[in-house]
Parts: sequence; C-alpha cells; structure tokens
Amino acid sequence: MNKLLSFLNIEFLIKDDALKNWWMILFLSFLALVVISSGHMADRKIFKIARLNNELKEMKSNFVEKRAYLMVLKMESRVAEALREKGIKPSKNPPIKLIVEADKK
Repeated sequence: MNKLLSFLNIEFLIKDDALKNWWMILFLSFLALVVISSGHMADRKIFKIARLNNELKEMKSNFVEKRAYLMVLKMESRVAEALREKGIKPSKNPPIKLIVEADKK
C-alpha cells in the first residue's frame, strides 16, 4: 500500500536519484512521438495510394473511351462520308503498285 501511495504521489520523480527516471520518461516520450508520426505518415501514404488508384482508373476509362471514339472515326465509311462532304469521292480504279529496282553494279 505504501508503494502504491508513493507511486501515486509521483515520488519517483522528485527523489534524489530521479534523474535517471526523467531520462527514461523523455526517451519513452520520444519513442511515442516517433510511433505516432510514423503512423500518420503511413496513413498519408495509404490515402495518397488510394487517390492515385482512383486517378489511374479514371485515366484508363478515359483512354478506353477515346480509343473507341477513334476507332469509330477511323472507319472507312466515316472517312468516305467526311470526304464526300468536301467533294472528294473514292476512286473507281484500284491503285497501281510501283516497284523500283535498285541499280545492280
């Protein structure tokens, strides 16, 4: 009972040999601050990773949407329709393939 009262009165911090107790308390306080700050840093990184994953999903869906739109624009019928509006019609004759032979020396 006497030790409990001594502890509750914080006599271990005011006695003559209390300096070693103060150093231990300061050390434990420093360790607690390190643990708390590392926990906060980990939480910040988790939130940043989640935000970046959401941005990545958004960019992927945007890419797929734009690629699908480009595929529609590249269709031959769309190109022919756009050129027809400008007065250009498809050729009735197929293209001629030219073969250029290099000089053999």
